[in-house]
Amino acid sequence: MATVNPADEARHVPAGERLWNESYYLDWFAPDGSSGGYVRIGYVPGLDAVWYWACFVEPGQPLVTVIDHDVALPAALSSMELRHEGLWADHHIPEPLERMSCSLESFAVSLDDPAEAYHGARGDRIAFGLELDWETDRAAYGWPPEITPRYEIPCRVHGEVIVGDRHIEVDGWGQRDHSWGAARDWWALGWCWSAGRLSDGTRWHTAGAFAEGVDAGVAYRLDPDSSQFVETNDLAVRSELGREGFADWATLSFADLELTVTPLAWSPVLLTHPDGRESRFPRAMASVVAADGRTGFCWIEFNQPPI
Repeated sequence: MATVNPADEARHVPAGERLWNESYYLDWFAPDGSSGGYVRIGYVPGLDAVWYWACFVEPGQPLVTVIDHDVALPAALSSMELRHEGLWADHHIPEPLERMSCSLESFAVSLDDPAEAYHGARGDRIAFGLELDWETDRAAYGWPPEITPRYEIPCRVHGEVIVGDRHIEVDGWGQRDHSWGAARDWWALGWCWSAGRLSDGTRWHTAGAFAEGVDAGVAYRLDPDSSQFVETNDLAVRSELGREGFADWATLSFADLELTVTPLAWSPVLLTHPDGRESRFPRAMASVVAADGRTGFCWIEFNQPPI
């Protein structure tokens, strides 16, 4: 396993590729799967923009989502504060590899059908904000450096989310990750990513399904009360796609875990290349059942480039 350098928590100097990308993902879910959400801060300096996504989901309820691909880059590389029409957000890492905080004040759109995110995202405008902290649950996992500079951190998440006149207390679980240093061509490569927690405290992360019929990827299992990641490149991902390309279910097999994943609430994003190509990016909070009967929750995503 690659050692994670605390200095890499900061933003990095971009290279010259048009699609060079640096991103921070932060997600969470309630211990009972009753609500959750995620934030993604995606720096794309070759397009002179930040792609900012944030959402709040509850099974059976409208999706509350912010999707803005025209946020101005911060003036300084040392800053993660963002300002745009109807959106202010700031992000801090006061304790590298131990804690990251996120603040958001925005107007979001409420979608009765999450698939509307692919079709203009027309819905009711609603105030949406959050003040959340992601605190590391034991250790940070560094991806194999020959693949891409990236690390994943299982977390405990706490704070508050505001949706309209509702104030929702968060005391749950989640994951954060940070990647940089390469072009990210959403329109050429598909994948399936996941990260979650079983009820006994087992944590996991997977990234695979990069090519049809190839059972390989990056994955770990973090056992209860352990800070040692059990990592593997043997990963089998199977899924059944339904309406609008949303998966009805998925199975993940890796590191002596056999997980059946059932999406509970979707928060998709439509990604449009400057040349007009479109990639669909459905992300879902999901319930999980292990082959031995343990249960849990996770976030799972599928990048679906044009065929």
